Amino acid sequence: MWAMVLKALRSPLEYTQLPDPIPDPGQIRVRVTACGVCRTDLHVVDGELSEPHLPIVPGHEIVGRIDALGAGVEGLRLGERVGIPWLGHTCGVCSYCQTDHENLCDAPTFTGYTRNGGYATAALADARYVFPLGEDGDDVALAPLLCAGLIGWRSLTMAGEGKRLGLYGFGAAAHIIAQVALWQGRKVFAFARPGDLASQAFARQLGATWAGDSMEQPPEPLDAAILFAPVGALVPQALKVVRKGGRVVCAGIHMSDIPAFPYSLLWEERQLVSVANLTRKDGLDFLALAPKIGIRTETTIYPLGDANQALADLRAGRFDGAAVLIP
Repeated sequence: MWAMVLKALRSPLEYTQLPDPIPDPGQIRVRVTACGVCRTDLHVVDGELSEPHLPIVPGHEIVGRIDALGAGVEGLRLGERVGIPWLGHTCGVCSYCQTDHENLCDAPTFTGYTRNGGYATAALADARYVFPLGEDGDDVALAPLLCAGLIGWRSLTMAGEGKRLGLYGFGAAAHIIAQVALWQGRKVFAFARPGDLASQAFARQLGATWAGDSMEQPPEPLDAAILFAPVGALVPQALKVVRKGGRVVCAGIHMSDIPAFPYSLLWEERQLVSVANLTRKDGLDFLALAPKIGIRTETTIYPLGDANQALADLRAGRFDGAAVLIP
């Protein structure tokens, strides 16, 4: 197999030939057909997540076909198309796993962070933590659903049922979840980085009621806001634009420090919450719903060997939607 390997933090990935991995009992091996490029991958490469298992193959929005089954695997077959997400394994015995909060497991492993991921021609996965994808839809279009879509879905659920929803950082996750929110009958208000007129136009094209600068005040108070941008300074800004009793959801695994802000922004029963990882139920619920909604993912394709360029373009905001690597 070939893989783009991170051997040292804040260094370019290296195109490396590796032995084909052999699945252990309970594991599968897939031949990767597409892998999305997520902002979390940037946090891993840039050293903003402190404990990657180096060397590591990044990537956790993996679409592929099973080409090897470990002993004891049931319910999956050779040749089947599956998706491999960020949450790669949980212990099953801690208090969180025992109470349907496996996303908060005390001893998890994460694809592309503590176990090798999908910037490669092949990848291993725990068979219990993959999602059958069926045969409908294109591999490239499906890849961003495996994290941008799943985390967006969990964030939307945590935001509550309010009709006026703000989305900060109109990238891969926001452009997917905006379509879900519109399908649910909500109004979407999109906030892009200052001067990013292209993202504002993209949001309006998808059906946003309003799109503007992240530091602007929307034309009406919001019921909830989701922060996909990893910018702590946006937390007090989002609290300013939600109504009394509104909720601000921080959706990223990493965020820059949140500056001090007056208590008056939080008062009147506004809520500030974070999203951590996902559960398998999140994946099953969202992936079953996505075809009914008719989600269209905007993707920019890169060959596997150009993963460093894809990461650089993501960092600089040079494309709308999501980047996807093709082996």
